[in-house]
Amino acid sequence: MTSPDGSRQGRAGTRALPEDLDRDLMAVGLEQDPTAFRRLFADLAPRLKFFLIKGGMIESAAEDVLQETMMKVWRKAGLFDSSKASASTWVYTIARNVRIDRLRKENRPEPDPEDPCYVSEAPETGEQAVSRKQDRERIQKAMALLPPEQMTIIKMSFFDEKSHGEIAETLDIPLGTVKSRIRLAFGKIRAELEVL
Repeated sequence: MTSPDGSRQGRAGTRALPEDLDRDLMAVGLEQDPTAFRRLFADLAPRLKFFLIKGGMIESAAEDVLQETMMKVWRKAGLFDSSKASASTWVYTIARNVRIDRLRKENRPEPDPEDPCYVSEAPETGEQAVSRKQDRERIQKAMALLPPEQMTIIKMSFFDEKSHGEIAETLDIPLGTVKSRIRLAFGKIRAELEVL
């Protein structure tokens, strides 16, 4: 039971009733009521800290998780639905998730600066640029020699990024025909590149 000054009446050290916690959490969610939040904090914080320490956290880490949990409770109290869970269950779930997130961050390996994905590629040399341009010209010449039906399928597949099934449907031809035309086109391009 709550007195007019916002404190709970009853014996010292007595826990709030579940319906009092639900009411306080709803008041925080609907009205951002700081008095209701203080009551929630006073009632749940010691139990949450004990829960976290019992779960294997050291006291300082448990206090950090507790603070982050209560900040989330303040910000997300509007999402609380008393028909789905009690206030204490809802808050304990948040604490458990914050604890799991913290453990994941702690167990995540540090990135290795020598990892190839972090090393930038060397700038392209003039020789590489010329070679790339020559390769592109050779491929364009070889592709220009393809029959129109093969060229159409190659363009749809590699430039328009259509699947073989989409090409077959668009051109109204069997899927096997699409695949064989791509295979024939690659064979002709490969043969032309060997000659050029």
